[in-house]
Amino acid sequence: MMNRGIVFAVLAGAIWGGVIIAPSLLPEFNAVLISSVRFALYGLFSLLVALPMAGRLLARLKRRDLSMLLRLSLTGNVLNFALLGASVQLSGVTTAALINGMLPVAITFLGRGDAGSLPMKRLKLPLLMVFLGIVSVSLQHAGGHAGGTSLGRQLLGLACGLSGVVCWSWYATHNGRYLKHSHFNSSEWSTLLGIVTGGVAVVVGALALLLFPNLVPAQVGHDRWMTFLWVSLFLALCGSWLANSLWNACSRRMASSLSGQMIVFETLFACVYGFVYGQRAPGLMELASIALLVGGVVWAARRHQHAHLAS
Repeated sequence: MMNRGIVFAVLAGAIWGGVIIAPSLLPEFNAVLISSVRFALYGLFSLLVALPMAGRLLARLKRRDLSMLLRLSLTGNVLNFALLGASVQLSGVTTAALINGMLPVAITFLGRGDAGSLPMKRLKLPLLMVFLGIVSVSLQHAGGHAGGTSLGRQLLGLACGLSGVVCWSWYATHNGRYLKHSHFNSSEWSTLLGIVTGGVAVVVGALALLLFPNLVPAQVGHDRWMTFLWVSLFLALCGSWLANSLWNACSRRMASSLSGQMIVFETLFACVYGFVYGQRAPGLMELASIALLVGGVVWAARRHQHAHLAS
């Protein structure tokens, strides 16, 4: 079960590694607009997927399921990605990646009391390796930097990034807990989450347009709008529906204190994509950073496996 969970986490990280750099590809578009369109498309696709089984899903949907779906949709999807996108655009990919690298530690801390989770004292050294690897690799991230950015923009980007970490950590912890006792499988839950997220995204986007009419850029050419559409489609179909299904399958199969560390694969794959895009091999320090990341996760996984065998 645990090994399959790790495979699902790796696949989700492979997709999310591309998602984290998407806002930097669309600098002329507001992060709230990108997030709203992405998740509205995610909701539409999920609705189409759900049509053949709509009656069966609705019959099993309870009020507490809907309440949790609404909270997960707002915190883990719409709000989190808007904050991440703002952080990328305000302070640069490197800073945003560094802040996002706090996720394994934050998720492990929030999930420390869950069934099957190891005490924090048993995970201090693996977590320290993961933390050092993320800090090092983020500082060397190939996705760009925030040169010339004012201190005010940097601080605002930092605040957005930290708020995004709080949102996604809460999402990952509560989603994992709920899935372990849910009467929906991972794919069904991801589809329901997509439908609810789409509705939330439309409401948030409409409110944002009412409050800020200039949210949609006026002086943008047709080719940039097409880029915006294609990036949004990738984010919706791969970054949301597919990756969320994989992450749900991971969360169902392992303790929160381990699944939280699986998010490091997002950073690892972001680095790999940077190397491929830059047509270069990783340097010595970059290889050391990756070794720390992988070593920390493998160490934590082995400790969980030994604890499971001993119980």
